[in-house]
Amino acid sequence: MKTRKAAQGIRIEQDSLGPVEVACNVLWGAQTQRAINHFRVSGLGLPRAMICSLGLVKAVAARTHAELGLMEPKMAKAIERAAMAVSRGDHDDQFPVDIFQTGSGTSSNMNANEVIAALASRRLRRQVHPNDHVNLGQSSNDTIPTAIHVAACQSLQDQLKPALTHLHRVILQRAKSLGKVVKTGRTHLMDAMPIRMDQELSAWAQQISNGVERLDSAMPRLLCLAQGGTAVGSGINAHPSFAGRFARNMARQTGLKFKPSPNAFESISSMDAACELSGQLKVIACSQMKIANDLRWMNSGPLAGLGEIALPQLQPGSSIMPGKINPVAAEAVCMIAARVIGNDTSVTVAAQSGNFQLNVMLPLIAHCLIDSIVLLSRGAMLLADKAISDFEVREARLAEALQKNPILITAANSVLGYDKGAEIAKQAYRENRPLIDVAREQTDLSDT
Repeated sequence: MKTRKAAQGIRIEQDSLGPVEVACNVLWGAQTQRAINHFRVSGLGLPRAMICSLGLVKAVAARTHAELGLMEPKMAKAIERAAMAVSRGDHDDQFPVDIFQTGSGTSSNMNANEVIAALASRRLRRQVHPNDHVNLGQSSNDTIPTAIHVAACQSLQDQLKPALTHLHRVILQRAKSLGKVVKTGRTHLMDAMPIRMDQELSAWAQQISNGVERLDSAMPRLLCLAQGGTAVGSGINAHPSFAGRFARNMARQTGLKFKPSPNAFESISSMDAACELSGQLKVIACSQMKIANDLRWMNSGPLAGLGEIALPQLQPGSSIMPGKINPVAAEAVCMIAARVIGNDTSVTVAAQSGNFQLNVMLPLIAHCLIDSIVLLSRGAMLLADKAISDFEVREARLAEALQKNPILITAANSVLGYDKGAEIAKQAYRENRPLIDVAREQTDLSDT
């Protein structure tokens, strides 16, 4: 029987439930295969950032256990090297488990344990056990929340914050070049008092700056790691010094100021820090959508809309209407924002699912957080480089609308009174005439 299976490219792996058939050409083992067999749900695998983070957790755990004298140096080094290869992305194809799996993420934790054990076994030329060695002093209960925090912190630091900083810089550069351009302001989509374009863009820049500050405000909780809490936060089977040493080693490995959670029971039973971050990401999504929609409105037309600016022409806009150009970059950013807002709803529901001592929607939280961070990073770059940096200002159109803007009469309220001002404004609207011409006829005010 075994010979026939081997000829078919199948090996038999064993776990506590019994034998499992696994392909010979993969690194994972029985528990990963069971998850593959049972959770064919979405086709969505663990995010790259989470695979990277899991690899880091396993590498740092092995190093820490060697320092504590709990693992022989050769074993620890083999596990660390294998885990770092996983973290780098050398074996991403060995992580096929669907995110819709066991709520603790045990399937993904064991996926990492089994892959790393197989790689380390090859290096050592003897068996490295996925539970006894790679998972030493750990539990899915503390490993997956730790990996979520590490992945989120690294993704913010390496992707989203640089992207937002770039967007902020591009907005300020454009604002500086538009300080002398005056346009009609709008409230309720209706004509309002004039505004300079640099003032209009300064609001966008402040929104993005505030977004970065919001991310920074969430970091102190994200930098607290559950690792060392093991099962339910009890710390069972973990060395008393493991949590502190692990956090220090992770900080040295990543350059981020990680520290042990002040309460492992809280960090394992709840995902409040992740929910807080998701809310901040939602605010940034709202900011990006607001900016994108302003650009779409300003670009609208160009003849029958506002036509204040012309966004870069990135592609033909219609398969049937020749010459049509659409604000595609801004539209893409609006869809990104909608997705992030939806992700936040998912994280909000998932974060409530801390049943007693464990949250049971961890893989979904991981997926939604990383998805939002990646999308917002790319949305920021899209706005900066494909919309804001190169839009053309149609100054003649702005001047024409501004000249006829009856709301300019507001500046004379203190002299004329509200009622007289309204009368002049309505006449200017009705006759489609410049406000100043009507004001000359109706009052004895000078042009200055």
